[in-house]
Amino acid sequence: MSQTQRAPQQLLEAAVAGDRVSLARLLSVVERGGEASGQVARLVYTSAPPYTIGITGAPGAGKSTLTNQLVAAARGAWPDPGGPAEAESVHQVGVLAIDPSSPFTGGAILGDRVRMQQHATDPSVFIRSMATRGHLGGLALAVPDAVRVLGAAGFPLVIVETVGVGQMEVEVASAADTTVVVVTPGWGDAMQASKAGLLEVADVFVVNKADRPGVDEARRDLQQMLDLSASSNWRPPVLTAVATTGEGVAELWAAVARHRAYLEETGALDRRREARLAQELRRVLSARVLEEVRAIGAGRRFDDAVRAIAEGKLDPYRAAEDLLGARAGS
Repeated sequence: MSQTQRAPQQLLEAAVAGDRVSLARLLSVVERGGEASGQVARLVYTSAPPYTIGITGAPGAGKSTLTNQLVAAARGAWPDPGGPAEAESVHQVGVLAIDPSSPFTGGAILGDRVRMQQHATDPSVFIRSMATRGHLGGLALAVPDAVRVLGAAGFPLVIVETVGVGQMEVEVASAADTTVVVVTPGWGDAMQASKAGLLEVADVFVVNKADRPGVDEARRDLQQMLDLSASSNWRPPVLTAVATTGEGVAELWAAVARHRAYLEETGALDRRREARLAQELRRVLSARVLEEVRAIGAGRRFDDAVRAIAEGKLDPYRAAEDLLGARAGS
């Protein structure tokens, strides 16, 4: 076995032993994609998954500051209003801050990590910014693998924070056990187009910046939207918070704990994770098919087919069938 093949196993062993540099390198492998990323995914797949909290909301809603405070709550820094049995502290917390890609380097912009500097010296908190980079299938595939890496390294809780509420961000955040949607007073106009999607993925709503005018209206609007939505056994609570001061953070942590208890008691956690695995498998299959299509498009047969279509000798549908058939038979 070559050094390249041994490297992921060696990095994982070191990460499990507490080496944060090796953990960071493993996540870089996952972020870049390719065969090495597949090796890492295979190594960590049998590990027990960590409990995952997704944080999403419009840019400027204060998600990073709220995530920072939620990490503190998870580490036991905030008193729990529901009692210690309701929301226990966590020994280690991992944070994946899903940032936009830099137009210059393709890497993640580190604004979220700047806002979480109070945990920089805590050895039990690991914060990583992630960008799409070259991963086949993008963040929708890279993030679940990164979460599993953190779980294998001993993190029982992982918080995934996204930069906005586009389709990709909502998909990434909703690929979590508990999804927290953060809004602000006056959110209706800014997020009108995203209401339906947010209602579908939200397990907890938080109206952040509750020290500003309009907080009561925001809570009322959310409650009315929930009244009109399809009913389920779990109704997302609508909380308020001021992330900059920590107000409402303990209540948020308690609400996450109650949602987790609900999922575990009803068996919904296993069903939810199985549904996510089905979706993940579809994405892996789609990525593999796309890889095959790219390979076909780079071949001589493809160029010949294009010329034949241009000359009217062949139609695109028959050409596609011929190309796929030739690929399968090669």
